Amino acid sequence: MGKRYRPNVAAVVLSSNYPEKVEVLICKRNDQSGAWQFPQGGIDEGEDYREALFRELKEEIGTDEVEVIAEMEQLLRYDFPPRVAQKMYPYDGQEQRYFLVKLKPGAKIDIKTASPEFSDYKFVPLEQLFDQVWHLKMPIYKKVIDYFRKEGYL
Repeated sequence: MGKRYRPNVAAVVLSSNYPEKVEVLICKRNDQSGAWQFPQGGIDEGEDYREALFRELKEEIGTDEVEVIAEMEQLLRYDFPPRVAQKMYPYDGQEQRYFLVKLKPGAKIDIKTASPEFSDYKFVPLEQLFDQVWHLKMPIYKKVIDYFRKEGYL
């Protein structure tokens, strides 16, 4: 039997200063030491990608007040490391749809949600993103940022 991938959405969240300033939101996982990443989450039964995006943003960063700038048509897959795969059984990895979104002016991030996944967050200039994100996410993030750059958004 082939590998099983969990349907997932992920967001590159730009600050409300975009396009004047290109700053990207990264959040520090509370279950993995020093692991900074983009908000992401699974797609519930019957949800489409955009519904899942807005729900996950609300659940993870406390706001869904964003404007969708672009959507990556290609789905990206990655395999979980063994320890994570045990926790995420029966899935071997995730298949993600990426969105580029901008916080609306006045939107407030609050990671102290009903079931917090993050212990901290910050906006980093795009040039510093790859110095700070979790190594496991690096190959996917490079593809995503390259795609949105090539499309002229970043």
